[in-house]
Amino acid sequence: MGFLGCLAGCEAVRYEPTKATRAYPFNLAQERIADIQVFNDGDAMLIVNPTLEGWTDFDLWLNQRYMRHVDRLAPGETLRIPLSEFWDVRGEGPFPGGLLRYYQPTPIRLVQVQTSPTQPLIGFRAIPTERELEATEIDKNG
Repeated sequence: MGFLGCLAGCEAVRYEPTKATRAYPFNLAQERIADIQVFNDGDAMLIVNPTLEGWTDFDLWLNQRYMRHVDRLAPGETLRIPLSEFWDVRGEGPFPGGLLRYYQPTPIRLVQVQTSPTQPLIGFRAIPTERELEATEIDKNG
């Protein structure tokens, strides 16, 4: 019975069709990279804005796939957005980190702001975790 319960409760992907967003705008170029830092905070994305620049009413893209609408990122503000609030065009979500996870968390590699349907994207600086850095190190001993 325990095995069958796990089959019913353990999903291969986070899937909720009613949460589906639009597709990533591959037709738009990235104009620049803002001095905004984005960190993986376990099951959330931590956005640190130390600049005097702010944005309102924009879409935040993760890894050219997942999107979440954000009302405001003010100058000097830090936002913590749970990864469980990001969705893609099929209604699938990234795997958040955390203690009770079944899968490796989705890395935060590329974060971009879309302020309108026609304006170029603005990139943020995604800071890799120590684990991600260690996984990409080349064996120096040959």
